[in-house]
Amino acid sequence: MVSKNSSRGVRQPMSLKYMDEFRDGGLARRILTKLKKQCSGRAPMRFMEICGTHTVAVFRSGLRPLLPSSLELISGPGCPVCVTASEDIDKAIWFASQPHVLVATFGDLLRVPGSRASLAQERAQGADVRMVYSAMDAVELAQENHDKEVVFIGIGFETTAPTVAAAVTHAERLGLKNFSVFSVHKVLPPAMEALLSSGDLRLDGFLCPGHVTTVIGAKAYEALAARYHMPCVITGFEPLDILHGLWMLIQQRFSGTARVEIQYRRGVTWEGNVAAQRLMAQVFRPADAVWRGLGRIPLSGLAFRDEWVRFDATQKFQVPQLDSREDPGCRCGDVLRGVLSPPQCPLFRKVCTPQSPKGPCMVSSEGTCGAYFKYAYDGPNLEEEEKY
Repeated sequence: MVSKNSSRGVRQPMSLKYMDEFRDGGLARRILTKLKKQCSGRAPMRFMEICGTHTVAVFRSGLRPLLPSSLELISGPGCPVCVTASEDIDKAIWFASQPHVLVATFGDLLRVPGSRASLAQERAQGADVRMVYSAMDAVELAQENHDKEVVFIGIGFETTAPTVAAAVTHAERLGLKNFSVFSVHKVLPPAMEALLSSGDLRLDGFLCPGHVTTVIGAKAYEALAARYHMPCVITGFEPLDILHGLWMLIQQRFSGTARVEIQYRRGVTWEGNVAAQRLMAQVFRPADAVWRGLGRIPLSGLAFRDEWVRFDATQKFQVPQLDSREDPGCRCGDVLRGVLSPPQCPLFRKVCTPQSPKGPCMVSSEGTCGAYFKYAYDGPNLEEEEKY
């Protein structure tokens, strides 16, 4: 990219500074110095980064060991693959075992172990399981495979659900009869409330996810902050976003306030993306959902509204009661609740690795165990990152 220097009449290279501004090492060091000065002599504080993308960003940018020793960051249930329960993986595998059924889903989910196998293992045994990058890809598969029922395994939070709703309405316009969705979508605020109401966790604030909040709006956390007197700051995913967000949380804690603040103002508004909210509400309604590690949480999932139920895979097929179970040795559930750090799991780096994962937190690109494996021991390992 070039820009014209009008004073000299020549074209010179123009750098893309927008990203660099959020990775300014000098500014980061100054903020860290102020953070350490502010936290000196204060009681320890624990903040939870809800989103797996935040977890990876903190590790990848090398922030974690630079933070004040009295400030602890723990990871929460913000990775959609990680919170998918074994029983839902088992149902996805059941769909794939049916005659003339093609199962489509995102790549991360393929290697997540269910009670006895993963979708990738079923594919190796001959099941028709395809990786897609979007729900629209699955609609295209349905157009190309009229002799098969295409079941899209719909996982994800409020960032993904509107795109799946758009795919369903598109399939309706196309008149497709061989497309359906197994909706395992989840919404975040009820899970955050479940964490706080459990009494298992001592927290001083939430770093709330920037991308989810672009859809639901900052107001979605207002009741939570008031009810539990819990500071909430919505941040972006660059190092300075995260440092600034931590700074805002600390100021709230020191002042004794608990409110919702937006650090990520370039992406988030108070109301959110109203068009996406309407599209999501057009197709889906709130429903109870089972979260790995958290159990069944009221109104934390999305089910089809009656007028769209013809696209509900669980209504098209009679799914039997499956004998599902979690691996008794896997501690992903405790990691997702923030009560266990991955290195405290007996399986971590011994029998559970990215090559041989025992649970979803080691599989997913946003998983806490995977992040600790790649970054926490010897610093950022870009070769490992490229490999997985």
